Amino acid sequence: MFTEVIRWAEKMEDRDRQALRSNRIMLVTSLQLGDIWDHLVERGVFTNDMVEEIQRAGIRRDQVRQLLVELETRGSQAFALFLLCLKETGQHSLADALQEGGGGRVIRPVPVSPKPVPISPVPISHLPAGRRDLPTNPVVRTSVLDIEKDYPMNFDPCGYCLIINNMEFAESTGLSFRTGSDIDRQKMEMRMRSYHFEVSVKNNLKGMEIHEELQLLAAKDHSKRNCCLVIILSHGCETRHTRFPGGVYGTDGVKIPVERIVTYFNGHHCPSLGGKPKLFFIQACGGDQKDRGISVESADPPGKCDNGSLQSDATAVRPDEEDGDETDAVASLPTSSDILVSYSTFPGYVSWRDKKSGTWYVETLDEVLETYATSLDLQTLLVMVADVVSSKGTYKQIPGYFNFLRKRFFFKTD
Repeated sequence: MFTEVIRWAEKMEDRDRQALRSNRIMLVTSLQLGDIWDHLVERGVFTNDMVEEIQRAGIRRDQVRQLLVELETRGSQAFALFLLCLKETGQHSLADALQEGGGGRVIRPVPVSPKPVPISPVPISHLPAGRRDLPTNPVVRTSVLDIEKDYPMNFDPCGYCLIINNMEFAESTGLSFRTGSDIDRQKMEMRMRSYHFEVSVKNNLKGMEIHEELQLLAAKDHSKRNCCLVIILSHGCETRHTRFPGGVYGTDGVKIPVERIVTYFNGHHCPSLGGKPKLFFIQACGGDQKDRGISVESADPPGKCDNGSLQSDATAVRPDEEDGDETDAVASLPTSSDILVSYSTFPGYVSWRDKKSGTWYVETLDEVLETYATSLDLQTLLVMVADVVSSKGTYKQIPGYFNFLRKRFFFKTD
């Protein structure tokens, strides 16, 4: 229940920010959390989801550190409301020390309203680029700031990154050697290391080995990590699903549904990733259909490529094909939040790979990340990737993604 709306446009004053930082050691040592969470939610400083995310930081001191980091992003009134919460929970000495550092202002109680309060209209000129379409006067329980909140990226390394690169397949599978995939692997490995991921590369894994590597990754302690990233480079196919389409192949021809891959990282199997972004980049065909595209008027000519060096990562799926893992493949997820699955191509269609430069998808993804990741969020970057890839070649390809993230995700590029 919000007593007032803290807008993203109203930043915390420098004196208040300095007061928090200069008293950081005292706060980390002495701040008692206990009932303060309820007061912070009542005063509109944090939402329940944000409190739960902060509490996942670890022991009390780690939670306090995370609380202080988040507090600085909560607007111009957050400092004053935090002092009120301290006093309401009997922590007067901490409140007095902060109040002196914050300029000795008088802190007056703010009445708690039992009903949601309408958000006052936000001038269009105050909205950031790309967010001018936000409603300006809805009656909601959360503020515009909550909508704009980004996932924290305060750990280093920021997360684990597993790259599975399948190039050489057993002859009995009928799947071709994926020439050029090593180029993709090298690009993604170097890129993600530069973005402060702890990268692990696994080459030419059989189906069971893929399952084992995913289970090992999910079993890790992610409490000191902000996110998790899985990149799979392989042949692919269609598969039955309820949420996430497509599948990838192990080098022995065993099919691994993408839905099964994602399920390994749900709250039941990987509780330390709860509330944190789980990202999956799938470079594989979604089927065996080839898209010749449609005619459109455009000022930009389609990209050219040497068709002689092109291969697809497709393999046809037989309607009567049965797989012992099908039941598990469509197991439902306890929650779909904080998940993003990026596909190199539209479900049912092939994904193109150049023998000399790697796949269209990874090549473009790497170029877009290099140019724009310092300033744009992941969802925006992936739309740019789709636009570039869709202009390539005689045959067409359109990447896309299934987005269940609650916030914007920015790579840790510095």
